[in-house]
Amino acid sequence: MIQFLLNQELRQEDNLDPNLTVLNYLRNERNKTGTKEGCASGDCGACSVVLAEDIDGDLRYRSVNACLTFVSALHGKQLITVEDLKHQQNLHSTQQAMADCHGSQCGFCTPGFVMSLFALQKNTEQYDQAQTSEALAGNLCRCTGYRPIYEAAKQSCENQQSDHFDAKAAQTIARLKAIKPLSNTQLTGKNRHVYLPTSTQELAERYLQHPDAHLLAGGTDLALEVTQFHRTLDKLIYLGNVSEMKQITETDGMIEIGAAAPLTDCYSILSKHYPDFGDLLHRFASLQIRNQGTLGGNIANASPIGDSPPLLISLDAKVQLRQGDKTRLIPLEDYFLDYKKTVRQSSEFIEKILVPTPNLATFKAYKVSKRLDDDISAVCAAMNIEIQAGQVISARLAFGGMAAIPKRASHCEQALVGQAWTQATIEAACDALALDFTPLSDFRASKEYRQLVAQNLLRKYFIETTSNPDYLITRVTAHV
Repeated sequence: MIQFLLNQELRQEDNLDPNLTVLNYLRNERNKTGTKEGCASGDCGACSVVLAEDIDGDLRYRSVNACLTFVSALHGKQLITVEDLKHQQNLHSTQQAMADCHGSQCGFCTPGFVMSLFALQKNTEQYDQAQTSEALAGNLCRCTGYRPIYEAAKQSCENQQSDHFDAKAAQTIARLKAIKPLSNTQLTGKNRHVYLPTSTQELAERYLQHPDAHLLAGGTDLALEVTQFHRTLDKLIYLGNVSEMKQITETDGMIEIGAAAPLTDCYSILSKHYPDFGDLLHRFASLQIRNQGTLGGNIANASPIGDSPPLLISLDAKVQLRQGDKTRLIPLEDYFLDYKKTVRQSSEFIEKILVPTPNLATFKAYKVSKRLDDDISAVCAAMNIEIQAGQVISARLAFGGMAAIPKRASHCEQALVGQAWTQATIEAACDALALDFTPLSDFRASKEYRQLVAQNLLRKYFIETTSNPDYLITRVTAHV
């Protein structure tokens, strides 16, 4: 069975459909209807809830989308909903702030906003507008009530008061510690199964036994199979209890990231070494999605418009694949074969991602999309070029959205390496870039737009690394 705290109530569930989302569990099984369904795809935030987890003796509160979270992800955690905030007939300070500042209009989105504000309050000591914008980026207000919601955020963060969650923190931690992850834990319902391994060894064995199972990490992509396409997933293997695959370590010259580490956890180390990587992660969906989604999952789904693969390929990252007791290490650029096709063999999974720490090259990443935040790339570009004494020593350029897979621009790289870092070289490289890709037209962008944007991003890299105002005036404005 799985065990978790629903607020302060210990729940033990052994007969639930593994395809059941937390949203439907709350509304249909527990009659907690404060959590709303808006889009069922993780875009609107109306279903936002908070999961609290014991991390080294402290409670970590994170907002997640209940519509994309399967019930198996609750094991060993505390689930907090909007109904749980009120205490002894008194509104929680975040709820009171929304009322005081008139932040609720039609009210449908309000529970999700309140839960995002609750998580924000738990993770900050004072009001910061940028941090608030990040916390609320995954919540959509159709009544355009953002100004009073920001005022509510300011009030709740500046006038923080100890609440009943703080008062029971020690008790909650003790109760969560008592829920020990056990080997061979599984949940079964409607003749469907989800297995919850606690180690990579158990995971490898389970996957060998059930090669037809779907691996479930954050589920922010896989859950759409259920919520949007109305398919059933008969077998799942949930990775969230495999602690080894959630670890992030740094050794001499290398960052090792477990494939099941949430993107939120990846941010600090990647942004420290590669600020542009951090900037892109800020635009990677919403905070709720980043709290769930994993770097390994973003690679494994083999999307041609996944945001992280072009950056990782440009940085010469590698992935460690495991099948049973066997492992192999391959360059990430060799992982992708064709649209949604990879080199992974039956029962083989991504165990970790290895990213080199910076060398003499200058790394920059660019994402072009219709919306600034929470949108899919039309073109994603990553460039890692080493220049010494005005000459290009090495170049690794990778693009997403330009082909069926995230891919290096080999002709462009050849046009750069060994050449002087000049305007003429850049223009020759832009011409060569046209030989690397034959992009498609779709509702996000035409093929001509994608090609021109990719070339202009290389020009942008040149401008940013040379600060050449004449080039900016004479060349780029002609191509915008």
